Amino acid sequence: MTIQHQNELVRKAIAVLESFESGSPEAITAYVHPDCYIQHNQALSDGREAMLGALDHLQKIGTKVSVKRALVDGDYVVLHSVYQFFGPKIIFDIFRFEHGLIVEHWDNMQEMVERTPSHHTMIDGAVTNKDIDKTDVNKALVTSYVENILLGKNPDLLSSYFDGDRYIQHSPHIADGLSGVHAALQSLKERNIEFQYNRIHQVLGQGNFVLAVSEGTCEGQPTAFYDLFRVENGKIAEHWDVIEAILPVEKRKNANTRF
Repeated sequence: MTIQHQNELVRKAIAVLESFESGSPEAITAYVHPDCYIQHNQALSDGREAMLGALDHLQKIGTKVSVKRALVDGDYVVLHSVYQFFGPKIIFDIFRFEHGLIVEHWDNMQEMVERTPSHHTMIDGAVTNKDIDKTDVNKALVTSYVENILLGKNPDLLSSYFDGDRYIQHSPHIADGLSGVHAALQSLKERNIEFQYNRIHQVLGQGNFVLAVSEGTCEGQPTAFYDLFRVENGKIAEHWDVIEAILPVEKRKNANTRF
């Protein structure tokens, strides 16, 4: 895939999100498949018409979208954004394209926390995609990290994924560095808060940025975990995340899974 084609997919995905702000249907009509649009946000119905039908409401409530990061992995585009939607939210959107049209969508949303232990925001930090030739190696590193550390297959390997204590953290409850991770885990243990990853569903990456989409539980509730990592010199250097509870069956508006 050429850089030009990648940029075109990103442009289309961003234009669709900007429709939520403008209320204009043109981008959705042009770039979302009219007959095959699979929706994994279970608060929305399947199909393009459901998205078009929501535009007036989204525009009237003052929805704003500011895209901070984008990555392309084959037919997938990942956008990392701030939405103004009943207050500031951090959202990851994943769009899958076929023949230039969006045919499938996943997302994860979390309230934006203004003050974090690391003193970073949930959205600031590095934005430039580089080391494109290392995409596969970096995806393998992140997959290994999620499997061994987050899923707990070999937690003793934790320190091997980092360059000492050099680790920039954007999670709203964790301080910078490996020391911050250890402190957060200890705090969860002391407060008897269950926080468990059970399965990886997708790993998407471009160069130094890799997104892992995982399923697990938080305090006993089924949960979707979206973790974005920036890799530098073969080590994890920076992390952003969005954690969202999965709706119970009776509240879902489509029959698709979150993943």
